Amino acid sequence: VPLVESGGGLVQAGGSLRLSCAASGITFSSYDMGWYRQAPGKQRELVAGISSGGGTTNYADSVKGRFTISRDNAKKTMDLQMNSLKPEDTAVYYCNAHSRILHLDFWGKGTPVTVSS
Repeated sequence: VPLVESGGGLVQAGGSLRLSCAASGITFSSYDMGWYRQAPGKQRELVAGISSGGGTTNYADSVKGRFTISRDNAKKTMDLQMNSLKPEDTAVYYCNAHSRILHLDFWGKGTPVTVSS
């Protein structure tokens, strides 16, 4: 599995968590990366994305100003700093790697985040 997430857990509303995604076996710096989440009974949605070089980021409106995505191409890692967490942020969070050239996508197995009110 080329992508492994870590850092999920249980946190109270208003708290913070930092998710990490470690990549292996891929040319990490060639892939756009993203964090997605899927809540029970809902479709998977994009939370935040970052371009292969790290120069461009985008966020879902629901997390703007609270979440920050970053990557370290030398370490082959991507992080998601989540602040001011809300119960509606509860979901399984997935790491995604997308190659625009190869039209390939890789997914991690996900890490659960639970925000209690």
